[in-house]
Amino acid sequence: MTLSVVDIFKVGIGPSSSHTVGPMRAAAWFLQVVDAEPSVCTLRCHLYGSLALTGLGHATDKAVTLGLLGEVPDQTDPLRVGSALQTLKRDGVIHRGARMLRFDPKEDLKFHRKQELPEHPNGLTFEGLNASEELVLERTYYSVGGGFVIEAGQAIADTVYDVPYPFSKGDTLLSICRETGLNVADVIRANEHAIDKQRQAQAGGKGAKFLSASEHVALVWETMQACVLNGISTPGILPGGLNVKRRAPDLYAQLNEETASTMSDGLTSLDWVNVYAIAVNEENAAGGRVVTAPTNGAAGVIPAVLHYARQFLPNFSGQSIETFMLVATAVAILFKENASLSGAEVGCQGEVGVAASMAAAGLAAVMGGTPEQIENAAEIAMEHHLGLTCDPVAGLVQIPCIERNAMGAVKAINAARMALKGDGTHLVSLDKVMRTMKKTGEDMMSKYKETSRGGLAIFVNLPEC
Repeated sequence: MTLSVVDIFKVGIGPSSSHTVGPMRAAAWFLQVVDAEPSVCTLRCHLYGSLALTGLGHATDKAVTLGLLGEVPDQTDPLRVGSALQTLKRDGVIHRGARMLRFDPKEDLKFHRKQELPEHPNGLTFEGLNASEELVLERTYYSVGGGFVIEAGQAIADTVYDVPYPFSKGDTLLSICRETGLNVADVIRANEHAIDKQRQAQAGGKGAKFLSASEHVALVWETMQACVLNGISTPGILPGGLNVKRRAPDLYAQLNEETASTMSDGLTSLDWVNVYAIAVNEENAAGGRVVTAPTNGAAGVIPAVLHYARQFLPNFSGQSIETFMLVATAVAILFKENASLSGAEVGCQGEVGVAASMAAAGLAAVMGGTPEQIENAAEIAMEHHLGLTCDPVAGLVQIPCIERNAMGAVKAINAARMALKGDGTHLVSLDKVMRTMKKTGEDMMSKYKETSRGGLAIFVNLPEC
């Protein structure tokens, strides 16, 4: 499996890549199947496992509904969709041209909280029924983390590309760098150039819009900056019933009012990192536009570290952004192939842990690190997220998720700085840490993996809203 920066960094809406972005994509896929079967009159959807247990808090119900209405994550305007949802709630009908499909979310969207499908904790099944209420179509999909979706019994549906430097292990990537003399960013850049040609040929055949990897990186960075700006300028209470107040605007205002003496504090830069991460994840919790990096629940880590780099590193440039993103992509590919990006599968070590590992590697590269130092930075960041559970209070991506992104960003910066103080030599490799992370996730009790049945979700003693 070879993935691109386009696959790893997806523009979408909050609050969850696995519970919002993935189910919306799955519903849109099923809608295409329905379009080819004229006898279907009624649609139904069944949610299983983690999608059922935290689906209301993670807006899975809205995501499925929007997908059946023809919405796709990267083109959905969070401010526009409310009226469409209200109309469907009132009429119970989806219009597909002259065709009308019955779908009442209250009746036709089922939450099976005590059942889990065999291939992944995030499973959902769509049904199409004819006028006699007979089953005509049935498709099962799995939202496997990071917005990736697979159909039951199939591998990842995203295109597999031919690249000049294929790798599936960290050690292989390091060997490529040694043999070619290329740094990590240049290896990925060469792969992306090859992928661009293949994607452009595919897009041309379908008449679809094509963005090169460099153009996609620019779009991702633009979206991240807009997300931070929205987060620091939007006060209020987050939705969902916990009455969590948005803190980013007040924190941003406080930092801008700091006296010269306070600004001389050597740790003030970390205050800015906290603001950036919190701003993004408050936007995510509110259902705003974010970048899956590599998941929505971990969407604040990479923007926070990139904003830190822009603000505090000398000689930071547009080229630095691309270098950071390409190196982060390399790390995400390794975790996707060897472990998981899914909180429902391995806990939050697969979300904030992977994001911190990606950010640490990207920052180390921007700061001039060797391939060995970059790999070490990624390893350090993940090593100190091992065992991190996913226990969202009330099934909402708010507590502890928002603060956890700030902590992950700070760890990423420290991991990069530690790695750059050494020569890249270390005992525990990134490959070993990835194997450990996967095994730890397998051993972790399911109640600590995005089910809201353990950890803070239980001991705070608040019901799912």
